[in-house]
Amino acid sequence: MRSVLVVGLLLAAVPVVANDTSAVLTTGGLEFITNQDIVMESEELFISKDEIRVVYQFNNTGQADHTILVAFPMPDIVPNFWSPVAFPMGPDDNLFQFETTLNGVHVDTELHEYAYAFGVDRTKTIKQLGLPLVPITSAASDATDALDNQTIERLLHLGLVVPDEYDAGEGWEKHYWPAWTYKATYTWEGNFPAGETVTVEHRYKPSVGGTVGVSFLGEPYEGYDPATEYKTKYCTDEGFLKAVRATLTNPDEPWSAPFFESWISYILTTGGNWGGGSIGKFRLVVDKGSADNLVSFCGEGVKKIGPTTFEMVKEDFWPQEELNILILERQPSQ
Repeated sequence: MRSVLVVGLLLAAVPVVANDTSAVLTTGGLEFITNQDIVMESEELFISKDEIRVVYQFNNTGQADHTILVAFPMPDIVPNFWSPVAFPMGPDDNLFQFETTLNGVHVDTELHEYAYAFGVDRTKTIKQLGLPLVPITSAASDATDALDNQTIERLLHLGLVVPDEYDAGEGWEKHYWPAWTYKATYTWEGNFPAGETVTVEHRYKPSVGGTVGVSFLGEPYEGYDPATEYKTKYCTDEGFLKAVRATLTNPDEPWSAPFFESWISYILTTGGNWGGGSIGKFRLVVDKGSADNLVSFCGEGVKKIGPTTFEMVKEDFWPQEELNILILERQPSQ
């Protein structure tokens, strides 16, 4: 059964990355495959606002050496220019500032990038127009806003741009911003000698998003019940809710809690693509960032190991669900 972890107040979060998985490149893009000889002996996952760090130990249980293509899918970047979302801000050719090592030696990775709208791959269209694939940059915004009317109409039809109208004091203006989803996967070739254990480490900057205020204390509306959703997704129990309610500046106003709300999501299930399907030993450490922060997520046997860190350890772990973390951080003005 699930247990809930509650700790002091918010951090920042976002959709995060996924586990390693073996892959082959096909005409349609990346296709993930299962490799029965390569066993994931252990995985250590560290999650914080500033960094995601994963250390794996793989063992080749087969009789032959394997050189395989390994893929690491990154979280989708969906531009939203009207919400307090902090996206990763690395260089265009390495947005997530992704780094990987094999037995402590740096490995060069290849970045595969795509632009999607309404589930359709529009990468070719974006490239033909000379637009940056990463939609959250000033360069991408300036480029789309400078397009001619005919091209704008075409991109509106495809769901690749979104209009924005406002009055900045000099009359109404209309602009068009990027609306496509950015998808990225890093791949690299790894050598897994027969009978040997190989250590692989990844680290990267997560994108961070959330809301100003706390949304899960509100009453259900239009068929949506935020309290139920958060309880299911983050295991927010009554103790956690009581701690948040105690901070309300207005008991009748759920949004008056002095917090920012953020989320981190990490895809665990691709770890089952290795031989045996399970992870010999899995260790998760979540750092909430400050002793004043609150955090809640679903897990069994979670324990506090430091002023801001919490640990969950599993043996023969078979990931069945994704990991979702809710962190709350007190607003600086409070």
